[in-house]
Formats: sequence, structure tokens, C-alpha cells
Amino acid sequence: MAEVPFDPSTDQGSQADATRQLERVFQSMPNEIHLFLFSRKDRDDPFAQAIRQVVRAFREMTNKITFREYGLDHELARKWQVTDGPTLLFEPEKYNIRWYGGPLGEEGRTFLELLIYLGLGKSNISEQAREVIGRIDEPRQVKVFVSPTCPYCPQQAVNAIKAAMEKPGQISLELVDIQCRPDLAEQYSAHSVPQTFANDVMIAMGAQTEELFAASLLKLEQQTVFIPETEDELVEADLVIVGGGPAGLTAGIYAARSGLKSAIIERGALGGQVATTPVVENYPGLTSVGGKTLVDIMVTHALEYTTIFPGEEVIDIEVGRPFVVSTSRRKFHTKTILLATGATHKHLGAPGESRLLGRGVSYCSTCDGMLFKGKKVIMVGGGNSAVTEALHLRNIGVDVTLVHRRDKLRAQDFLTRLLFEARIPVLWNTEVREILGEDRVRQVLLFDNQSKETFTLPLDGVFISIGYEPAISLAQKLGLALTEEGYIQKDAHHRTSIDGIYSAGDVEGGYKQIVTAAGQGAEAAMSIFEDVINPYWKREAG
Repeated sequence: MAEVPFDPSTDQGSQADATRQLERVFQSMPNEIHLFLFSRKDRDDPFAQAIRQVVRAFREMTNKITFREYGLDHELARKWQVTDGPTLLFEPEKYNIRWYGGPLGEEGRTFLELLIYLGLGKSNISEQAREVIGRIDEPRQVKVFVSPTCPYCPQQAVNAIKAAMEKPGQISLELVDIQCRPDLAEQYSAHSVPQTFANDVMIAMGAQTEELFAASLLKLEQQTVFIPETEDELVEADLVIVGGGPAGLTAGIYAARSGLKSAIIERGALGGQVATTPVVENYPGLTSVGGKTLVDIMVTHALEYTTIFPGEEVIDIEVGRPFVVSTSRRKFHTKTILLATGATHKHLGAPGESRLLGRGVSYCSTCDGMLFKGKKVIMVGGGNSAVTEALHLRNIGVDVTLVHRRDKLRAQDFLTRLLFEARIPVLWNTEVREILGEDRVRQVLLFDNQSKETFTLPLDGVFISIGYEPAISLAQKLGLALTEEGYIQKDAHHRTSIDGIYSAGDVEGGYKQIVTAAGQGAEAAMSIFEDVINPYWKREAG
């Protein structure tokens, strides 16, 4: 539907043109529009007066609008469960859409669009948003808090209107003017607009696209990236990337910019470990950014170039020309494969560890160390990584103690010597039994496995470096060569032991940093582009 200009503040000539245009629009609509206003006995209510005035203006343009007004004690108020006024109902026999307040200011745009959709008998929602709304199989009671002075509110209000018209039996809508109903705004702590709730859960702060609104309504939590779904049973590609972390997302961008058709498959959360990192403070160009926000930026960028298939797990890979990648939903035929499946930190499994993650518990001193400058922490572990990270913490001014469950470090002699020269205390034969604290880490319960005694240590943070577990199940299934540490073995071009299969990111070992993973993804993509043009396996065979 083309946007209909309607601005009461325009000059008389422009108003006349807008009026004639609206008259033509209403004349072409097939349906009548039935409005019901329920108000208190006080007819001086300014919102009720505004509703009457606006409705009267529209009824002068068309005879297709019927308007009835009743008191809150009327039988129709009981039938449609109206308990307070002014409340404006729209086609209540067909839809469950009500407005608390009047279409004043910016909300006049919302009112106009709603009338047109009702007159047309269709919402004009996008096909992608319609598909998402179609998957909602449980009731949704939606509230959108708006204000006449908010220029962003109409967009979100119209999103909700379209959803309510698409599934009238399951989706109900209340548009709440916070000036008319401050009691509701206070009840829901809706002190900024637009703000959207569904089933009393906040699902959006601010305006969204139709597709993001639909996804938020489906999942009952705010969505920041919309990934279109496809029902294709077979996808043809030059490159299939397994893993949607920084390495995989970057590879998808670089591959597409090189002219390769790529696809990214991710079985879990896009962004991998980054998505669960509270704050990232060492990514170039972003002084401080939430991990989820950084992932959203990367995913949004990648979607401009490549297709992402979230929530799909790779079940099998058949080696050949082409490779056949089978997921839980479809098959891919591809010339090359990039394994960017990542690695996860090994966990202690101690009580309090997961609960206090991001609130004093960390697995990355490079990421979070500066937050603990001048504070007391422990570093748990005894290998190269633990010692290196303890040295890093000491160098940036953190009071760190190493905790190791044995009486000898596994780290290289050179690193061990540096540890002692830095005068970093070591608690030998000591294990972490519990990490304590309500809002953040306050202390840790330790166990001396020689004396069998337990004791507590007050501190501000617990850093854990007891190794990584690379996600190599697919690599093992394919029979790829692995390093002694259990990571995928690759050459300088990220080629693995099977022609046409590559690796990038944490699954290769090395530094576990976002920026290095992204760099490796870019390197791998450029190597793949060169090899697709001039396959090295053919050169070597010749």
C-alpha cells in the first residue's frame, strides 16, 4: 500500500489534496468499518473528545465508518470485557484490537493505517512476517505503550495491528497511550515508548521491522536480527561453512565478496562463546560492547552477503565432487567445506561457576582482566595458558594467585620461571569446591587435597584456564588429521588433510580471541576462493 500523506498542519491546499486522496482510498475499500467507544459518564474527558473529533473528521470523508458510543455499564462493555474508559474497539466481532486513549499527534498515522487495513480486510503484512506469525500456536496478549509525541510509536503499533489481524483468534492487542493510562504505564514500568509486552513479558524496547516484531512475538523475547527461513530441500553452494562464530561469519562475508556462493550452518547460538560474553573490551574499533551486540553486528553484516541456516545440525558429510552435507533439515551440495566449529572452555563444574559467569567468573584474562585492576583474583590451572594468563593479570595490575590441584605445574619451564620471578603466589594441591556470592563473586571455598581441609578465600574474581575442548566430532567422523592437542591439523592456507575441506578459528587451536578467529576466517575464505578457481588438488595430481 502506498503511503498516504495526511498532516493536519499542512496548508489548506495540501489538506484538500490529502482529503480527496483519502476519499478515493475509502471509496475503493470493500468493507465497512465498525468502531465502538466506551467512555465514562464524564463526557469532558479530553481523550474521549479527541476520539469523537477524529472519527467525525473521517466520517465526513466516507460513509463506510459506523461509530457507536456507550457507557462502561452497557451490556456490550460486559460482552467485550471493557472495564475502563475511554476505550476504542475496532471491529470487535472479528478482531480483538482496542485503544486506550485517542489518536492524537503522531498516533493519527496509526489510526489512519488501521482504518485502511480494516476497510481492505487485510493487513498487508510482509510474507516473511506472515510465515513467522503463522507458527504462533498459543495465545498472545500484546500491549504496545505509545505516546502522541513519539515519532517511532506508529511503526511498532502498526506491526502489532498487522499481527492481530493475521491471527485474530490467538493475538489480542491493546494500544496504550501512556498519558491516558498512566496507571498501566506504571504497572508495567513502561517509562519510555514504544515499549511492547506479550503475555506480560517485555518483547521489544523501541520500534522494529515487521519481521523482527513477528520473531519477538513468536519467541516471547526481543529479537535483534531476523534471519529469513527457506524450505529448500537442496542448496547448491561453492562453500558451506559449518559454524556461525566470528570465524564462520567473517568467512561468509569474504567468500561472498570474492564471488563465491556460501552458506553458514550453525546448530547453536550464532556467535558462539561471544554471544554469552557480557562485555567485550578488546575488539578493535569498539572500546566496550556487549557480546550479544557484537554478534548482532556481525550477523547483520554477514546476512548482506551470505545465507545463514540457524538451528541446523550437520549430521553427515559425504566426501566427493561435490561434497554432500546433510543437516537435520536439508542437504547441501558444495565444492568446498570450512569447519569453523570452535572450541569451548573446560569448566570446573563447581557450584556457583555458571551462576556467576560474567559477574566475577571469567575464562579470558585478555577479555576481562582490566575490569579487575587493583582487585584480588585467583587463576585456576597449571598449564601454559593458566600461567600465561596469570602473568598477564599481574602485568596489568591485578592481585592474582594461582590455584593448582597438583604439586607441580604442567607449564613450560620458561613460563614457570617467569611466574616465580613475578612473585605470583601459588596454592599447591588445592581445588575449587564452590564459588560464593549473591550478586557477584565474593569468596571461594577451597579444598587442600593433601591435608583434606577446606577454607574460604575472600576475592573479587575467579579466572579459569584448565584447557579447551575443540568441537571436532565432524572432523573425527571425516577422519581428518588432528594435532597432539586434539585440534584440527591444517597448513598455512587452512587446508586440512582432505582436499577441499578447510578449518578456521578456535577449532585450530592457538589464541582464543575474537579478532584472531575473524582473521583466520578471512584467510581461509581467500584461500578457498583461490583454490576454487585453480584447485590445488588438481595441480598436485598433474
